[in-house]
Amino acid sequence: MYRQAKWNEPLIFELDEIDPFIDAEIREQVSKYIPKEFIRTSLNLPNLPEYLVVRHYTRLSQMNYGVDLGIYPLGSCTMKYNPRINEDTLENEKIYMLHPMQSEEDIQGLLKILYELSRYLSMITGMDYFTLQPAAGAHGEFVGTLIIKKYHEVRGIDYKDEIIIPDSAHGTNPASARMAGFKVIEIPSNEYGQIDLDALSSAVGERTAGLMLTNPNTLGIFESNIDEIAKIIHEVDGLLYYDGANLNALMGIARPGDMGFDIVHLNLHKTFSTPHGGGGPGSGPVGVKAFLKEFLPVPLIEFSNGRYHLNYNLKYSIGRIHSYLGNVGVLIKAYIYIKKLGGKGLAEAAEKAVLASNYLYYNIKELPGVRVDHSPESYRMHEFVISLKPLKEETGVTARDFAKRLLDYGIHAPTIYFPLIVEEALMIEPTESNTLRELDNFIEIFKKILDEAYNNPEIVKSAPHNTSVDRIDEAYASRPKTMAPTYKWFKSLNK
Repeated sequence: MYRQAKWNEPLIFELDEIDPFIDAEIREQVSKYIPKEFIRTSLNLPNLPEYLVVRHYTRLSQMNYGVDLGIYPLGSCTMKYNPRINEDTLENEKIYMLHPMQSEEDIQGLLKILYELSRYLSMITGMDYFTLQPAAGAHGEFVGTLIIKKYHEVRGIDYKDEIIIPDSAHGTNPASARMAGFKVIEIPSNEYGQIDLDALSSAVGERTAGLMLTNPNTLGIFESNIDEIAKIIHEVDGLLYYDGANLNALMGIARPGDMGFDIVHLNLHKTFSTPHGGGGPGSGPVGVKAFLKEFLPVPLIEFSNGRYHLNYNLKYSIGRIHSYLGNVGVLIKAYIYIKKLGGKGLAEAAEKAVLASNYLYYNIKELPGVRVDHSPESYRMHEFVISLKPLKEETGVTARDFAKRLLDYGIHAPTIYFPLIVEEALMIEPTESNTLRELDNFIEIFKKILDEAYNNPEIVKSAPHNTSVDRIDEAYASRPKTMAPTYKWFKSLNK
């Protein structure tokens, strides 16, 4: 099953055996000022003409799939088109030449942008204040749980050590809660794919510090009982935390703050169009209601007396959680996206995302080999989850096999095997960035692979066939038994 790569592009250093030495005359001049032991005798650079460099990196780009090439239906991880105006703006020297240690007086323009962004995010979510420091969604979760912890401690209620999390939650939710020192209490979803209110009522108590919840949830279903959920948590003096991973379904239409949430984190590198994947860069701002302002990380960007300034005087602050002002480049891209679309545009994007999701859902859910475990007759929000367990039982083709075969048709696979409460899960999110033609193409390819699974299953089980790299041993790639994986390559400076 596991085969070698069909296209083995060499490293750029391997294309050239000549190591260009520093000009001797220049080296002699430099040696007058710098000790010899600190002067390089060679450069770790390839000696190639421009056209070979261009060809090399163009070939590498053709070996990858991205949002610029087509539909990228990665459920729970919104992958939408990233407008080029974002990148163009960041190339302005008035932005990229700023130094993070410049004084407030020198960066008033930047502070204005970041302050306005925080106000926009507050309006979108129904929060009162935002910190822009967190560098990712999980980082935002950690900040939020630290705020919950300190909020209770300051009030002398240090016995509140439990965070409630539904079984359909993102895995980072329980991880963040544990890192903050909480005990995680998992509650089940009901037959409709929503929080079981009876289970929630049984789980809450005097030790309940809060509930972490995504709405719409990971199944793409809106928690219609959110008012009752908020009431149950607040009645035991707990806080309601909103995981903003799925805000793409609601932005400009509904606000977490109006649903009873006290703390929110947002994924700017998803919902607000800034690129993500490959480990970063990301941004996960955290917003809070007014009564939690003093717990936010410092500094907080504020405006008074005609100028923007950094406020370090927050009485109960959890402290700084990121150097300087956060991932400023990502923040500015999100700011541009919001300014460009405006409130009406953000709402239209959410509506298109939900429409695209339901279009795929209703064309896929009743196909052979497909099953929907929770309220199959109900509409979904921006994403949906199907089970291919019937397909596996009838043909032996798994969700993983199906996903690999999608690659052969030039489509990135959706999220698989998540959430864990759905067996052989495919989690699909088309976003607003895709045309009707692309959605129809996805449906036709979906049907074709199902047909292959029933009539020629081996071609699906051995996929992919048309990619630059065949199916790999995933367990070995992530956790090799005999040797550590090589994450970087460098050429020795001394031959």
